[in-house]
Amino acid sequence: MTGHADGLAPETRAVVLGRPPRTPGSAVNPPVELTSTHVTPGDFADGVPIYGRYGNATWAALEEVLGGLEHGRAVTFASGMAAGTALFALVPRGARVVMGETSYNAMLALARELDAVGDLRLTLVDVADTDAVRAALPGADWLLLESPTNPLLEVADLPALIAAARDADVRVGVDNTFATPLLQNPLDLGADVVLHSATKYLAGHSDVLLGALVTTDDALHERLVDHRTLRGAIPGPFEAWLALRGVRTLGVRLARQQETAAELARRLAEHPAVARVRYPGLPDDAGHAVAARTMRGFGAMVAIEPVGGREAATAVTQRVRLWTPATSLGGVESLIERRRRIPSEPTTVPEALLRLSVGLEDVEDLWRDLDAALG
Repeated sequence: MTGHADGLAPETRAVVLGRPPRTPGSAVNPPVELTSTHVTPGDFADGVPIYGRYGNATWAALEEVLGGLEHGRAVTFASGMAAGTALFALVPRGARVVMGETSYNAMLALARELDAVGDLRLTLVDVADTDAVRAALPGADWLLLESPTNPLLEVADLPALIAAARDADVRVGVDNTFATPLLQNPLDLGADVVLHSATKYLAGHSDVLLGALVTTDDALHERLVDHRTLRGAIPGPFEAWLALRGVRTLGVRLARQQETAAELARRLAEHPAVARVRYPGLPDDAGHAVAARTMRGFGAMVAIEPVGGREAATAVTQRVRLWTPATSLGGVESLIERRRRIPSEPTTVPEALLRLSVGLEDVEDLWRDLDAALG
């Protein structure tokens, strides 16, 4: 994988950034800063910690890593949706937002809620249809993309769409949760803000809720910090420390998960009990050509639709023994979920669709469990 201005590969940046200064006897790892307030005699001074809602050294270490990975300045939040809410707060009241019709369900629900009360005007598009997205841009203020999408794994042509948005004077936000900074960097393409549910691949162990926004725009960065401070959407120091520890192994985790996902997708595509497999790494997948051209890998998420529809899909989640039937993704354990069991899931998601988050277990063990569950 390619490096950046400092010449370091992203896997190296994930390990070396956010460390304490190298002085004799100093700790290799940053500590968890557990304090609600700081000693501040005299007048307030910029950069001097004063209160826990304004800043925390453990957040700062994590933000150095995430900013370094996405080539911008990061702001961390209490959850992915706290970060998503802060992103929507950047949109002027009444502005028109173009957004993917199969975006993550909570982000889509929030956008529709904001549209219903007049805070924004929502235009939904198929992010995989580049011409349709381009056609929706005139008169828009923001373009919010997610690629690959959750859970349909549609792939947007980010270079083309971001360039079109810039030409139309439209701001761009990109949810990069599925791809991670190791597979694509939307800020390098001209996006204004990148969103991560750090709960997922970045933290990587299904033990923390955390979100992040990254930008190269100093004014946007200041607005995001102000939003977090005034609305109290701050991450806990221990959660930030767990995410910092988790991101150190992102490179090796994602490499193994991606390798296993590709092999499982290949086998599932040939399984008689599977009607459809969605994985950008498959040559006949609708998003393969764009992903091969614009990404540095195909990720570790797979979606399948078993023969027999909803009942068959539910049965698979009840039969698996190694895969865990649970929501969320990006952890070391493999998870499986029928997405339409969630009431807020868009109706564009098939009833039988199973989302598979591939973990670190042995590929043969995972395959035997899936094969048996599919019957």
